[in-house]
Order: sequence, then structure tokens, then C-alpha cells
Amino acid sequence: MIKQLTLNFKKLTANVDWKLLLFLLLFLNIKLPIKIAALVLIYLLQFDLKFKLSFKNSRLPLFYLLIIPIAFTGLIVNQNYQAHHYMPIFFTGIAFWVLALLAMHQVKLMVERADTQTVHKTIIAFFIINAIFSLANLVFIIFRIHDINPYTFRGDYQKYFINTGDFIKGVTFDIAPTGAILNSFGVIYFLFKRNTVMSMLCMCMLMLTYNNCITIMLIIILLALFAFKSSRDQKSIIVVCIMLFGIFMIKVSPQNKVYLTQVIYRSLHIKHQDYVTPTPTNLAITQKPDNLLTFDERRQKFALHYLDSVNAAIRNKYGYRRYIPLLPLKFMKDGGIIIPLPDTNAGQLNVSNIPEPDRVKLLRFINDHKQNLPVSGSSNYRSNLPGKIAGAVQTIDYIKQHPQGIIAGFGVGCFSSKIAFRATGLGLNGGYPKDLTYIHPAFLSNHLDLYMHYFSKEEGFHSISNNPASVYDQLLAEYGLLGLLAFFICYLGYFLKRYKQLTYGLLLLFFLAMVLITDYWFEQLSIMIVFELLLFLNIKESEKLVNMTSHAS
Repeated sequence: MIKQLTLNFKKLTANVDWKLLLFLLLFLNIKLPIKIAALVLIYLLQFDLKFKLSFKNSRLPLFYLLIIPIAFTGLIVNQNYQAHHYMPIFFTGIAFWVLALLAMHQVKLMVERADTQTVHKTIIAFFIINAIFSLANLVFIIFRIHDINPYTFRGDYQKYFINTGDFIKGVTFDIAPTGAILNSFGVIYFLFKRNTVMSMLCMCMLMLTYNNCITIMLIIILLALFAFKSSRDQKSIIVVCIMLFGIFMIKVSPQNKVYLTQVIYRSLHIKHQDYVTPTPTNLAITQKPDNLLTFDERRQKFALHYLDSVNAAIRNKYGYRRYIPLLPLKFMKDGGIIIPLPDTNAGQLNVSNIPEPDRVKLLRFINDHKQNLPVSGSSNYRSNLPGKIAGAVQTIDYIKQHPQGIIAGFGVGCFSSKIAFRATGLGLNGGYPKDLTYIHPAFLSNHLDLYMHYFSKEEGFHSISNNPASVYDQLLAEYGLLGLLAFFICYLGYFLKRYKQLTYGLLLLFFLAMVLITDYWFEQLSIMIVFELLLFLNIKESEKLVNMTSHAS
């Protein structure tokens, strides 16, 4: 497979749109200055500001343009400009929309000017480079821990283990869900292009990132395609993709199955036998509670504790660094020495009890603002809903209490957005100047409070299901019904209007509609540009096919 990919990559280099490839590699980087540099470079290489936006037959979706006056309307209605340090947040939010519009225009321009096969080969090159970076991440981890499977490696206080996917960042160096979504795009795209090798490659890279939520969303799309409209070859690839998911969960990362079950039951606050951690039966006698021991075992436990105390006294007296008892060697029948298995109860094989620096920041923040945090500041908070659904309920309740925000929202960065989290100065979703920090009271007592409640706890609570971040929530809360309608009519509607021209684009559209629940993806300036590239390409391919058919007739 690797040899075939190498040969294909050499063939690609002759027919790749290097401007498009370079732009994708730079713009998808997690660092905002690199994204801006990518835009400056591409506009220097091909300067063009002819957007050709109109309400009838617009060249581009009008959404990015319309969302800006809606934001200004919300600014005037809510009078947020009177708040100290708010205006930098507002213009930062506007700048993200402008950057998204400029990037989409350039992608559309490159699709228009290049041949469809050239764009297709550029996309292949991009996903191959992304796979190389992802595999390099994995190899680095393997060499670091000296274990072939980091997904089952419990050492180093379980830094990797089921968290290994968080370190497979690919070419974007971004969070794991970004790579998972990009590879999901690749699976769908190459499935329709009947490129089995690339489909399997993208699916394998998706498995490396191992994002449960994104993977399940992709499987739903693939099952829908399998059931309603797919060829025999496509059905075969879909079956293999689903089998890869099963094999990875069972063989490569079996603990992830337990984790997924725990997240589901913890999110729903349901007690279950798989959720409650059973009392280990293979613990040492000294680590078992007395009520589980027999009379003789309790005597042995007392004796062992006594010996440990004596050894500790010897170490303190003579300055020994450690005391290693002489244990009798055990031999196999052929004379080989039996090497005992590692002690799974050793401290370094368990999650460290020391909270991470990010969690410490959140805990300190909660302690300093308890009076304004009804959820995280209270020890009595209980909810039967996952954090994401609870966040949606918060938004609806707040709109009911403050109906003036239903039309144009409560303002950029005032309730639910990436810039709102960044402006806290806590290092959430990126850095922000400390002397310009700003937290709107509505954000503090709702989504930020809910986020603090879950993400100040241990890692088991740090799941997408508990993160209130969502594009739909952001648009409704900060841009009101006008923002939400602009998105559905002038963004999704722009592509749905051309549904007859879409093949893989239609599945990508449905997949994106689900993905937008998981985070503030417009502000991430990452996956949306790849989605738009694939949709613009699909539309051009269909138009080219129609033109060829009409000329032939």
C-alpha cells in the first residue's frame, strides 16, 4: 500500500496546483498568523477582489457578507459598545468572518481557473501529506514510549493510552476533531471517486485520531449511503471502513470501548455495571480493604505493613535510595527465567492525581467567581442532560428571559463563541491580551459556567458531548434568528439549491450539518475551507459533464 502511494504521489507532482496545495497547508495550520500569511501570499500570487455577490445567482454564498451587518445591528440594539474592552472583541469577531470570505473567494477562484483533474490530484496530494504527518506523530510516540501500541500503553501516568488520538495532529497541528473531520471528508470524497486506496488511507488516519463522536457521525452517513444509493464497489468499501472501526476498537484500543460507555452513562447520569468501576480482584493484599479479606489475609496484611515500615526506617537511617528485596528466581521447564508481568497497580500506570495547569486555572476561576457560577460554583448541581444539550437549554431560557435578543442576538462574543472563550484570558481556544480581557455576564453565568463544571473535572468529563460549543448555538445566541436564517438560506441553501449537481457534495453537506453541532467551526478557519473546496469542485464537475453531454448531442 505504501509503495503504491509513493508511485501515485510521484505521478501527482506533475499535475498538482501548487498554489492551491500551499494555500491549504498554510491556511489549515492552527496558528492564526500563519492563516493570515497564507491569505496575504495567495492574494499576492493572484490578486482578485471580484466576488460577484448578488441575491440572484450569486457566485459565492452570501452568508459571510450578511452576517456582518447583522452583527452591527446586534451591537446597536444591545449597546454593547458601552462596555469596557468590548469593541476589540467585536472587531475580532468581524475579522474572522472577513477572513473566511476572503479564503472562500480564493478557493472558488482556483477551482474556476484550474482543470477538475488538477484540483482532484491536488486534493489527493493534500491528504497524502496529512497522512505522512499523522504517521510521523504516531512514530514519534512509539519511539518515545518504546511500545508498538500507544493506545494500550498505560505508563507515564496514562499520558497516551486512550488519549493517543489527541497527539495525532496531522498537517494542521490542530485539535484531534479537526483531523478527524478532514479525514472523514476524505473518506466520503474518495469513496465517490472510487479510489479505494485513498478511502482506506483516510479511514485509517481517522482511526488514529480516534474521535468517537466524529467517527459515529461518519458511520451514520456511510450506512445511509449503503442503504439508499451506492454501487457494489462502494458497498464493499463501506463494509471495510466499518470493519476497520470495529477492529480498532476491539484490538488496537479496547479501553476506548469502556471509555465510550462511561462517557455515555456519565453524560446521562445513569448508573450501570459497566460504568461503575468494579473492585479489582488481582490487587495486592496490602491494597485490598479489610472487609474483603479473610482472618489470615488480614494478618498477612498487618505483617507486610510492618515489614514496609521497617524497610522505610532502614532507608531513612542509612540513606538508601530504594530497598529492593531479594526474590527467588522462577524457572520454566526449558531453563528460561520467568519474567513477572508489570504491576498494573503501580503509580505511573494510573492517571496522575495532580491536576493539569489548565484545570488548576479553571478551579481557581471557579473559586473566585462562585457567586456568579450557579452550575460549577455549586456542589448540588445535578442534570440528566449532557453538557451540550444543557447549553442549548441555557440559550433558549436566556432568550425567553431577554426577548430583545431574539432578532439579532446578544452580540459577538457575548454568549457562545470561540472569541468569547478566548477573551476570558484563561487560555481557552487560544491566547488573548490580558489587559483586554472581557467576560459578558450572560456568558459567565451560562456557557462558561457549564464548561467550567465539566472541564474542571477529570478527563472522563472532557468530551464533545459536554462542551456547549456549537455553530447553531452561536448563531442563535449572538446573531439571533437573522443569523440563523442567513446560515440556513444563504449558506446551506446556496449548495442545496444545486442539489441536482451534487453527488459526494450532498453527503458532505449532511455530514457537515451534524459536525457543526460539535464546535465553533466557522471561527476555527479550518474544516470549512476544505468543505467549500470539495463542494465547488463537485458543482464544476457536474457543469462540465452537462456541457460535454450537450455538445455531444
